[in-house]
Amino acid sequence: MSSVRKSGIGWLIALGCAAVAQAGGIAGHSMRSARPLASNLVVPQRSVFSGEARQPVQITEVAADVVIAERVATTRLDIALMNPTDARQEAELLVPVPEGVAVRGFTFQGAAAEATAEVLARDDARRIYQSIVSKMRDPALLEFVGSCLVRSSVFPVEARDKQAVRLTYEGLVTADGSRVDYVLPRTESVYYTIPWNVKVRIKSKAPISTVYSPSHKLEMKRLSPTEVEVEIAEESRTAPGALRLSYLVEEAGLSATLFAYPDPKVKGGYFLLLAGLPARRDEGAPAIKREVTLVLDRSGSMNGEKIEQVREAAFQVLAGLDEGEAFNIIAYNDQVSQFADRPVAKTKESVAKAREYLEGVNARGGTNIHDALIEALRPKPAAGFLPMVLFLTDGLPTVGQTAEVAIRDAARKANVHSRRVFTFGVGADVNTALLERVALETRATSTFVLPKENVEVKVSSVFKRLAGPVLADTKLEVVGPDNVSAPGRVLDVIPGRLPDLFEGEQLVVLGQYVGDQPITFSVSGNYLGKKQAFPFAFDLGKATTRNAFVPRLWASRKIAVLLDGIRELGADIGPTRIQQKARNAKTQMILDAIAEVTGQSVAAQEAKLKELVGEVVRLSAEFGILTEYTAFLAREGTDLTRCDALNQQAQANLEQRAMNTRVGIGSINQDFNRQEQRGQTILNYRNDYYDATMNRVETAAVQQVNDRAFFHRGRQWIDSQAAADAAKGLRPDRTVAFGSPEYWQLVEQLVREDRQGVASLPGELLIRIGGQNVLITAAK
Repeated sequence: MSSVRKSGIGWLIALGCAAVAQAGGIAGHSMRSARPLASNLVVPQRSVFSGEARQPVQITEVAADVVIAERVATTRLDIALMNPTDARQEAELLVPVPEGVAVRGFTFQGAAAEATAEVLARDDARRIYQSIVSKMRDPALLEFVGSCLVRSSVFPVEARDKQAVRLTYEGLVTADGSRVDYVLPRTESVYYTIPWNVKVRIKSKAPISTVYSPSHKLEMKRLSPTEVEVEIAEESRTAPGALRLSYLVEEAGLSATLFAYPDPKVKGGYFLLLAGLPARRDEGAPAIKREVTLVLDRSGSMNGEKIEQVREAAFQVLAGLDEGEAFNIIAYNDQVSQFADRPVAKTKESVAKAREYLEGVNARGGTNIHDALIEALRPKPAAGFLPMVLFLTDGLPTVGQTAEVAIRDAARKANVHSRRVFTFGVGADVNTALLERVALETRATSTFVLPKENVEVKVSSVFKRLAGPVLADTKLEVVGPDNVSAPGRVLDVIPGRLPDLFEGEQLVVLGQYVGDQPITFSVSGNYLGKKQAFPFAFDLGKATTRNAFVPRLWASRKIAVLLDGIRELGADIGPTRIQQKARNAKTQMILDAIAEVTGQSVAAQEAKLKELVGEVVRLSAEFGILTEYTAFLAREGTDLTRCDALNQQAQANLEQRAMNTRVGIGSINQDFNRQEQRGQTILNYRNDYYDATMNRVETAAVQQVNDRAFFHRGRQWIDSQAAADAAKGLRPDRTVAFGSPEYWQLVEQLVREDRQGVASLPGELLIRIGGQNVLITAAK
């Protein structure tokens, strides 16, 4: 940074947010908080606010560099600004910050008066926020009411030039047992698109088990057991929402923490259980050995580049196994052949023979998926091994048993040894629903290799993730003081079947809890070769509405589970039975076909379908979570109070797509979307998903803010809780004018409920509060 004026704020080193509050008092003002505001108010977490007619200064990018050492976090913000006009402009920095921070430095480019910055206590900050909202007639900053504020001195931004501003502040992070939390305040507005490059380095005296963010996707690099570096992934840099980051300090074996959100509607609330593995396995510690069976499609459609890539992928898997682990290779077309009659130990000799076997695999003939699966699942694994199958196919079953339900059920019955079946669909001509279901029911995952993608890369990527199993056959239960199961304390736990945990992985479980008494979870399983249980006791009195991400993540996963059920209703019972008989996606035709083969009544199937669809629509509307089947909820003109019409529209979409489209790109996109939702750990503010042509789409007509969801209609944002009262419709019980004394009283109530972000939405706002529908008129 050239021509930089250094901060003259050394006297602020020990003066944080709380200290200013104490010095100024509740009704007092600091000197700088009372001075007039500049013409450009730069709030990097939201926007630039300007009362002048000319084009304001623009924020082009924000970089945040954070160092957390034990419980002290130092945050450095570099804000890039640009003046798009022909005249010099002046600006000042306003940065919402958590309570308890102190400024360590403030600099900018160019010559000006001494650069200074101070921290304003919450009450002084609130007066600044309210002053700007009243002057600009813009409620945007209200979402930060309740936080402290760093306010800088005025600095210049020259005509048609850039300005680089740097602010550094320091404060304590919060801790809850073995968990440490860091928050970087930012807007939840879906219209916010300024890119943020955020890097966080965590230094701890004790080993760090895992790092988690419910707000943004992270990329983590472990520097040592006690030091990690994370940064926001490229695809999350323009995602809205405060950066929430938590890490767990390692405990004996498994480490765990609980985030809880209270909700009287469910007679308790929602929970997110986060568990992490040790940072590093002790030298000489026992390990769970893997037994891997590679099942390779060698039908005629695999000829050429695909069979070569599959062969190379097999070589990579063999190379990735440790000495003493076991493997087998099954190659199938219309017939099934295998390298050995059962898995063999990896040695130099066995690998050499396996490579020779693979070199002789050629592509020709049909596709007998049924027999290949059964043969892979048949052998009894060696004691102490974790058995898994990597199953590849590039087409539909054409030989032997070809019906989806029959293959799925046969695999389920044959899997008496609990093998994990990781499925890979190569190309678009695969039954994605079948591959996904087989994987899902065996604690595994499905992967789809799109046309022009490399099979070897996809298979190798999955297999690398399966290195070093630490906890297998994972089980979660709630126990009482005597470690005996205590049923009835939790509901709708997702996932219902917990995955195995491999080195570097974390476990995220969501569900509902009943009551508010302390709760003890026990996570058990095969831990490094020994059966072991890890109990964790949590105080539900710490539940808070600030954990609004918890019920929304639970709802997203629950919708995926419901969609799985609907998808399964349309299972292919035979190409000539469903795909021909129900080609027009008419409900009755589909249900007739299913009933004909399964023996289940049409009425029972129809009732189940309606129940699943109704719950999908209810959760989608309540939490503002859209899928390709419910995207119409965001469409202008959709009446959110007409439940029957909404359910009918959703059912028509689900019949056509989820139940009847099971092959091709239009099926692959559905499995991509549900797989993301089923394991979702990060908020999806913009409701982006893959459409039927595998393009990523999103919407700005739904706003998730705090623990509420709003739908945009005309100039109005409608609270989903207001829309849920069909009898009342969308009629307001009372109307409040923007900026009126009653308006500010309403804002105060929202602040007390940790819902102030609701008031920041632009235009008219219909909100459900205190059992009433309240209409807030737009600013004029």
